Amino acid sequence: MFTEAAVSMCDLESGSVKVKEPSNRGRWHGCWYERLVQPCLVELLGSALFIFIGCLSVIENGPDTGRLQPALAHGLALGLVIATLGNISGGHFNPAVSLAAMLVGGLKLTMLFPYWISQLCGGLIGAALAKAVSPEDRFWNATGAFVTVQESEQVAGAVVAEVILTTLLALTVCMGAINEKTLGLAPFCIGFSVTVDILAGGAVSGACMNPARAFGPAMVANHWDYHWIYWLGPLLASLLVGVLIRFFIGDAKIRLILKGR
Repeated sequence: MFTEAAVSMCDLESGSVKVKEPSNRGRWHGCWYERLVQPCLVELLGSALFIFIGCLSVIENGPDTGRLQPALAHGLALGLVIATLGNISGGHFNPAVSLAAMLVGGLKLTMLFPYWISQLCGGLIGAALAKAVSPEDRFWNATGAFVTVQESEQVAGAVVAEVILTTLLALTVCMGAINEKTLGLAPFCIGFSVTVDILAGGAVSGACMNPARAFGPAMVANHWDYHWIYWLGPLLASLLVGVLIRFFIGDAKIRLILKGR
C-alpha cells in the first residue's frame, strides 16, 4: 500500500502528471495494430480516394480537354494521397507497385496479399462512389480504358504500353522512395509519372497502370472485356523493375550482385 501511495504521490509531484510507460501487453497491441492493420486501412482509404478522383475526372471530362483533365487529376490526386498517407503504409495504392516494392525489399511478403485485398476493395469503393455522385447518363457515356481497346488487333500494343508505362511508375516509386541514393520529392514525382503516362499512352491502352484502378470500375460497370490486360501488363512491369533494381541499378543494400567491398 505504501509503495502504491508513493508512486501516486510521485505521479502528481509538483502538480504535474508523469506519463507511465505502457505495459508489455499494451505495447504488443499497439505494435500489432500499427504494423499489420493500420497500413492496410490506409491502403484501402488511399486507393478509394485516388480512384474516386480518377474515375470522376474521366466521367466529368469535357470534349475540349482531351486527356489533360484525367492526367492532371490522377497525378495530383496520387501525389497528395502519397504525401498524406505514405508514411504509414508506403503509399502504394496499386497492386503492381506493392509487388515491385516487395521484390526490392520495401514490403514484407506476408503483407503483399493484405495490401492487394485492401487496394482492390478501395478501388471498388472509389468507383462505386464516383458512380453514386455522377448523373447516370454521364457515367455510362464516359470514355476511358474500357473503350480504348476494342479489337483484338489492339491487344499486343496495349499490353506492351501497359508494361512500359507501369515500369516508369514503379521505377519512380522504388527508386524515389525506397532506394537510398535517390530519395527526394517522391510523392509528387510519382504523381508526375502518372500524369506523363496518361498523356503519352492514354490513347494506346488507357494508361491504367494499376489493377485496382481497373478492377473497381469493371466491377461497378460489369464490364470485363480485355480486363486481363490491366493485370498482365502492370504485373509484368513489376517483375521487370524488380530485376532492374535488384541486379543493376539499386543501391548496395538492395542490389544482389556487384556490391564491391
